[in-house]
Amino acid sequence: MDLLKRCIRIIFDRSPDDRVDLFALFPTVKKFFRERRLHAALRTFGDIVFLFIIVSGLFGPQDPRRNCSLYLAWGCWWSMVVLSWFFLGRIWCGFCPFPGLGRMLKSLGLSLELPLPEFIKNKGLAVSVVLLALIIWLEESTDMKESPRETAFLLLFILSGATISSVLFPKQAWCRYLCPMGRMIGVASTMAITEFRPDHGKCKGCKTFACRRGKEGVDGCPVYLGAFNVRNNLYCLVCGHCLKLCDRDSPVFNLRSPFVELYTNKGRFATCSFIIPFLVGSQLARFIQEDFLKINEICNGILSCRMAVFSVLLVVGFAYAFAMIRLGVKSFGIHEDELFGRFSPLVPVLIPMAFVGELIYRLNYLISGAGEFLPTVGRQFGLQSLLSWTFEVPQWVYPWLDGVTMTTGGLASLYVLRKMVKDFEGLVTPSRHLATIAIVLTVFASYIVVIPWYKIW
Repeated sequence: MDLLKRCIRIIFDRSPDDRVDLFALFPTVKKFFRERRLHAALRTFGDIVFLFIIVSGLFGPQDPRRNCSLYLAWGCWWSMVVLSWFFLGRIWCGFCPFPGLGRMLKSLGLSLELPLPEFIKNKGLAVSVVLLALIIWLEESTDMKESPRETAFLLLFILSGATISSVLFPKQAWCRYLCPMGRMIGVASTMAITEFRPDHGKCKGCKTFACRRGKEGVDGCPVYLGAFNVRNNLYCLVCGHCLKLCDRDSPVFNLRSPFVELYTNKGRFATCSFIIPFLVGSQLARFIQEDFLKINEICNGILSCRMAVFSVLLVVGFAYAFAMIRLGVKSFGIHEDELFGRFSPLVPVLIPMAFVGELIYRLNYLISGAGEFLPTVGRQFGLQSLLSWTFEVPQWVYPWLDGVTMTTGGLASLYVLRKMVKDFEGLVTPSRHLATIAIVLTVFASYIVVIPWYKIW
């Protein structure tokens, strides 16, 4: 009971400096990461599902009502990815199927192992944001979510990038520097309730750095980190490679407050500063297109019209989110700290809303298609018994679920702002605090306006 109370206090930020070592509490979890057999089995299962989605998309029926790959890709896969952010950080990246082919080619010796160009290290963030924008633009401005073949081509495009990167460069350069989904997952994972960290006391005096370099034929960290370098949730894949390599038993898996990394880092990382305004802006654009303005009906099925309209919405959404963040800098009044340099105060504040905005968008698709999934499987594979296994989710579920979820995100954002103001106690005046609250509430109100509330009636 005392442990439960302690965990609750940690999660709700009542004991922000406290941690619970989940490896010590659940030795089976540590065994899962260290021995990697079950880890490999789960990753293989994911690879099989991924292969099925591609093959079914390319060669299966192109009628959305007869091909379950669409729901698996856009409903199940995306929703599970988003949910994993909050609970397990970037652990999804440890099971991601995109690097699978590249890993296989490496194991066969088919990799050039060229030195990683400085361009990728320095400009990889910009490239990944552009790729993320392209993926969302294609998703929303075309019929991709209704086309199994187009969905398969998108997955093959991402797979090609990861594979080419593996063939050219050491380790998983794609995952560290170029993957658009990885960038987004990394930023969202900064508010996870878990963290994979080293025990720096045990790392002190280490001469081998095996967790990064590898040893005895076992590769080191796939994203060039090593346990001793992990300071946040942005880049670590939670893959567990370092556990097997570390002879000092340094890596730990902690339960922590989901807010502590937000108000500790204060938006000082460029990855967050790029991803958050785009994510917020794109979510507003997506809600407006699909539910608020019903662009599909306005454009009357004309693809070029939809592409043009969503392009405008995407640009306007990003500009709006960027403007709100810049206003937040001015209203907060502080954007530089002598300990860690320049930062953007509204970026960490908006991360909870960006997280729940993406969650709402993906869950709406997951829930709306759940009732037709088994009948779709039945139609695709001739299983007549599944055709009657259908149901419809009541329309009132969506606005209530969306409203509660969005309100939770808004309250979390205001809480992070409050903690940041407290960190700069005496420097952020009450009037500046209120002005920044007004900006946060404006962004929150923007979500409330465009989320499909009409379905409640």
